Amino acid sequence: MYATRKHAVYAYLLLAPSLLAILFVYLYPVVKNVQYSFSAVLGPVTKYVGWRNYRLLFKSDTFTTALLNNAKLLLAVPIMIFVTLLVAVFLHEKIRGWKIYRTVLFFPYILAVPIAGIVFGYIYQLNGILNELLRTLGLNALALDWLGSPKIALWSLMSVIIWKEMGFGIVLFLSRMLTIPHELYEAAMLDGASWRQRHWHVTIPEVRQTLEFYFTITVITMLSGVFGYVYVMTGGGPGNSTSVSELFIYQTAFKFQNIGMASAVSVVLLVISLVFVFLQLRLRREDGDAAR
Repeated sequence: MYATRKHAVYAYLLLAPSLLAILFVYLYPVVKNVQYSFSAVLGPVTKYVGWRNYRLLFKSDTFTTALLNNAKLLLAVPIMIFVTLLVAVFLHEKIRGWKIYRTVLFFPYILAVPIAGIVFGYIYQLNGILNELLRTLGLNALALDWLGSPKIALWSLMSVIIWKEMGFGIVLFLSRMLTIPHELYEAAMLDGASWRQRHWHVTIPEVRQTLEFYFTITVITMLSGVFGYVYVMTGGGPGNSTSVSELFIYQTAFKFQNIGMASAVSVVLLVISLVFVFLQLRLRREDGDAAR
């Protein structure tokens, strides 16, 4: 008992420098950000203003629009989960050329966001590659102003995000499926289960925890990981139709020099993200209790 405790203390002492570094790098900025959200920051001078930044924030139509656009982007989450899971199932069944498909589908994920944004910015232009192809095929009615129309610009942006981000989900689900015992599928086939039934009753329950994790990651991405796409492709326009919370933070902090309000937006996004993380952990704990 004493030896075990001694080894534990020794292990924590070895980990202490790394843990302190991590706390400094991640926790300290969070604490300062919360502090600034309750302050008016004028150069080196910080003045406590209470909840004023938050009150002004929720009275801002620009912020409300940005937050609503983030909420609209959350619609991409079920689409990404369905598509990535379906593609992973086909790859798991080792269709012809599946290794090539796996590489091709994962490649967009390793591309830098600015590169993907610039390329699709040219593709989605009014006289870009996509519209020229549609006109060549005689589909002039479908040649739309993909990034210049307030009605469809956000959805065009969403399509790029889905294309870019789903590679991670495909590899994640495929990795989990490769660990599922093949005997489970054989037993389902012997029981007369169809292809859909096999994956509904075997695959999905087996990858449930992975699915919950991917759901949380994609939600956080749509809330706080789309700045690069917006900044490169639309700049938040036309109007504020593609503005998101991250762009609002950037403009508020660096264009209008209002560090306090920008920090308040960051805290709001942090709280929303933590809520989703908490729900995911709660579901996992309930699953663990049910399994016992």
